[in-house]
Amino acid sequence: MHAPQRIVSLLASATEILACLGLLDKIAGISHECDYPPGVAVKPVVTRSTLASSLSSKQIDDTVRQQLEAGEALYQLDVDEICRIEPDLVITQAQCDVCAVRYQDVMAMVESQPVLAATSVLALNPSSLEDILEDIVQVGRAAGCLDRAEQLVEKLQQRMLVIQQLVMEKRKPRVACIEWIEPMMLAGNWVPDLISMAGGESLMAKSGRESAYCRWQDVVQLDPEVIVIAPCGFNLERSLQEAVVMTGWDRWQELAAVKDKRVFVLDGNALLNRSGPRVVDTIEVLAGLIHPHDVEVPAGDCSRGKGWDELERQI
Repeated sequence: MHAPQRIVSLLASATEILACLGLLDKIAGISHECDYPPGVAVKPVVTRSTLASSLSSKQIDDTVRQQLEAGEALYQLDVDEICRIEPDLVITQAQCDVCAVRYQDVMAMVESQPVLAATSVLALNPSSLEDILEDIVQVGRAAGCLDRAEQLVEKLQQRMLVIQQLVMEKRKPRVACIEWIEPMMLAGNWVPDLISMAGGESLMAKSGRESAYCRWQDVVQLDPEVIVIAPCGFNLERSLQEAVVMTGWDRWQELAAVKDKRVFVLDGNALLNRSGPRVVDTIEVLAGLIHPHDVEVPAGDCSRGKGWDELERQI
């Protein structure tokens, strides 16, 4: 089997995996959400969102529900451009119709276009940290560089082990990670794993389960000691703008996290929502926020003001 020479990545996390494997030059097409590493910016974009980014959180949620109930896709494929590329491999996902192009739409395209008859499709479906590491191996196998993928996973595991050792004997603070503000959702899937690995106790949300709606009063009752706000798909600037509204919510000032000034806003789009290698960066960031006296928050793109910030500074 020959290694694919033209890969279309319909998933931002898959694009990041391919780049980490040294396959940036093999990427021939990307989704509209693929923005990292910077080198992908020159690649042809083959998807688009049907949602207006200017909508408020509640408007986005309402629109998504309406379109899903109507059976309408939230994302569209540029079939002509993909056919022009004639990819050997298309990487997509089969996890969430809200997160990226629907798997059935990708398969319908491949099966209906004669020029794509020889195109292979790899669908990722991660719901835990372990799944993410396995996805890296799957991508490496499909892209013809399994050894490199296994080496990458080993390096990521070594970094996680360092964090585990730093927080192993520490008490686990109660952590609420908010993935959507209006209506409120707590981050599930792999996020509880990241919190646990960083030395915290994830409140309500469970590893391997989808993010779920919850009531603010239930969060208040559990009194989180650390609050992480990372709206899905929003960068840090937009997340900070959205998060400020929470400071006026009932009993906000009574929360332990608020009293101790431990409410943090993350660039969820970069650090939380993508099931790729940068989840280990996220673990390192979370460990530094949860255990500031024992772990140093990474510099660079993960530093305060770039990857995260304190909500109090915005008030």
